[in-house]
Amino acid sequence: MTDRTTWTTTTHRWAADVDRVHLEHVRRQLGPGQAAGGRRHLMLEVLAYAQDEAASLGHIGTVTVTVRSDGTVTIDDDGRGTDTRTDSDGTVVRKPVMATADVRFNDVVQAPRLPDGLPRRGMSTVSALSEELVHDNHRGGSSWSQTYRFGIPDDELTSIPYRGGTGTRITFRSDVDGPSDLTDADLRAFPNLEVTRDIVLAAGGSGHAPG
Repeated sequence: MTDRTTWTTTTHRWAADVDRVHLEHVRRQLGPGQAAGGRRHLMLEVLAYAQDEAASLGHIGTVTVTVRSDGTVTIDDDGRGTDTRTDSDGTVVRKPVMATADVRFNDVVQAPRLPDGLPRRGMSTVSALSEELVHDNHRGGSSWSQTYRFGIPDDELTSIPYRGGTGTRITFRSDVDGPSDLTDADLRAFPNLEVTRDIVLAAGGSGHAPG
């Protein structure tokens, strides 16, 4: 256990759990009426993290994208799970990917483009633009969950049952303007991922589209 302010920054700074100024900036720049790229772009932002994870491990990861009739999306991967540590006070700290900026993408001009041609901005974009987002992660034999509303956590990080394997599950609902679904090309756009899309219909049926 060490002081979190000494932890190395790779994608996000560990010092604070929430950056309200950043979240407000995202909502102001990409909220209703702005060119956020729609729900499609938010799904691509999440898939890009799963791609990073699989590439860093040097293997092909598997991801399931479930789109429900109410507009809720769940993206479930089999990566290592979000980095979660214990600080010097004994508090469990998860890397603040949902509520602080990804330091790699501060300059949107230089940021890499996602398959829709828009700049990658980071996972906090998804959280800031979602009326509700649930982040579950399974790592090192432990599992944790937290719910966010427009990027602000409802409560503290909560322990949940370990599912028996590592990974991250993101469930979100957003009415951001723009395209609402992934294209077939999107499913094949991440070289280290096998992406399966499952569309859950209102009547309880589903449609299945492998990447």
